[in-house]
Amino acid sequence: MDSFSTVIRTASHEQHTEAETSTFMSDLLGGRLGVEAYARYTEQLWFVYEALETEAERLASDPVAGPFIRPELLRLTALEQDLAHLRGPDWRTGLRALPATAAYAARVRQCAEQWPGGYVAHHYTRYLGDLSGGQIIRGKAEKTWGFARKGDGVRFYVFEGVANPAAFKREYRELLDAVRADDLEKQRIVAECKRAFALNTAVFRALGEEFPLSA
Repeated sequence: MDSFSTVIRTASHEQHTEAETSTFMSDLLGGRLGVEAYARYTEQLWFVYEALETEAERLASDPVAGPFIRPELLRLTALEQDLAHLRGPDWRTGLRALPATAAYAARVRQCAEQWPGGYVAHHYTRYLGDLSGGQIIRGKAEKTWGFARKGDGVRFYVFEGVANPAAFKREYRELLDAVRADDLEKQRIVAECKRAFALNTAVFRALGEEFPLSA
């Protein structure tokens, strides 16, 4: 019988691939979009992580979500440093969520407040993605727009508290395997994981409409 971490990864593979291969992300990673598109994407991430991390301290004592609350993963401070670099010290005044981003953040916040299992699904899709594919984005951003290596502009992708990402991801998957949930709840978590990827893809789609290559 497959472990839960294997089940959740396999079940969400199609949605994960759709997100990774979106037109916007393909154009961004291909160097076909300017730094403004990267800055706009970073702004959208702020709304999602604000929703994800606002309740983190409270959830640390929750039997389901608590084991996943790891301070070395928290990204909001790094995102704000990046936005200050990209937008200047008054970056908050121009912060604007796309409707798709607002919907994504609202769902994350709802799970954080009402459903720890759903929160775990969003936690998994975001942070393990940041530790994996996010590193590709960091490398491209450094090369394409001249950000200092692991410096301002890409701090979001730099996990200074994670010395060995591969080992950390193995430990994280062990936490998934040990999650305190029955089979029905695990099915609900898998469904929420798929929903998380779909919400993320909707943000990419909206960004693609805002930054068409013909523009």
